Amino acid sequence: MAQTVTDFNVQTTGKDPSALRKFYDRNLILNALPNLVHDQFGQKRNIPANGGKTINFRRLAPLPKAMAPLTEGVTPRGNDLTWSTIESTLQQYGDYITISDVLQTTGIDSNLIEAGEILARQAGETLDAITREVLNSGTNVQYANGQLARYLLSGGKGSGNDYLTVDTIKQAVRTLKRNNAKRINNYYVAIIHPDVAYDLMEDPKWENVKTYSDPEDMYNGEIGRLYGVRFVETSEAKIFKAEDLSAAARNLTVASANASARTITVSETLTTEDAAALADRKIVVNDILYTISSASGSVLTVEEALATGDAAPVKDNVIYPGEAGADGRDVYSTLILGADAYGTTELDGGGMRNIVKQLGSGGTADPLDQRATTGWKALKTAEILVQEYMVRIETVASYA
Repeated sequence: MAQTVTDFNVQTTGKDPSALRKFYDRNLILNALPNLVHDQFGQKRNIPANGGKTINFRRLAPLPKAMAPLTEGVTPRGNDLTWSTIESTLQQYGDYITISDVLQTTGIDSNLIEAGEILARQAGETLDAITREVLNSGTNVQYANGQLARYLLSGGKGSGNDYLTVDTIKQAVRTLKRNNAKRINNYYVAIIHPDVAYDLMEDPKWENVKTYSDPEDMYNGEIGRLYGVRFVETSEAKIFKAEDLSAAARNLTVASANASARTITVSETLTTEDAAALADRKIVVNDILYTISSASGSVLTVEEALATGDAAPVKDNVIYPGEAGADGRDVYSTLILGADAYGTTELDGGGMRNIVKQLGSGGTADPLDQRATTGWKALKTAEILVQEYMVRIETVASYA
């Protein structure tokens, strides 16, 4: 596996290049860490030096109950440890910033440090999003209010909304307990979006982090706890969004439907680009989910048989995007995690490096020494290790 190297030219005379490289690396990592909310609760693995592009996460299988009584004077057979291994492929990510020689009047080193802080935020958010997407691909899903699918989640004033509730949290905790998921420092942990946290914090049993009698060892982003769950808030929590169905409109309208041909003709005029983008999109008509196999002109061909009776598509029915909630509403993920549910890679030990190219290091590609660059590269992977040790709760939020 290739390792990044920080390059220094004669402008660093009097400075130890190795010490400078370590400083830039450490500055990058320290500024990236606060953004790695989703990485906090997984098994951590260092990047193996010269170990190729794969990394192994291991978990130990539990032993069966030892129900047979011991025989006096007879040594039992004993048992063996059984490890299961999940192999994951490392991927490389990165970006850089170019700094002109004009900025040198304020000191190139300070500019590199300031640019490094911006890059660190980008790196942290990027690597956090990679782990977030893996966690949200889990199969253990719980929809608010017992709904059966994401596209049915709805919300509004009064009763009948599918917001996050205390009862929903308790159901997720029950699931983890039934699956024998171990706690993390005596609690399960939830990663929650601020829009959703707002709906939960009104409960009288909510314990705000400021009132903790044991405030030590708080997690990055922790806001409170409830029913055995510590909540960590981040605006980077997963939101399932639905794109507009055309460049001109969020929704479409049924003009007519042909059940035998599985086609729905829309009232709107679709451009060639609109029609191409609709292929494989999901849509909802009368609370029925369809998948578009193709679109041509104003005609949508769907994979499923069209509903009959009151649910059948008829003129003037609204066609909503189907990848999110009812009426295309945003759906929020709240992850409830137990110990050892997933694994991810560390930033230290080769996981992330800062690459600095000082003024004058570009050779003939920069004949007037006009450009310096600073950037980052990271090797990253994340894997779900035990599906049963995590629950993804999907809800809408009153704010959105």
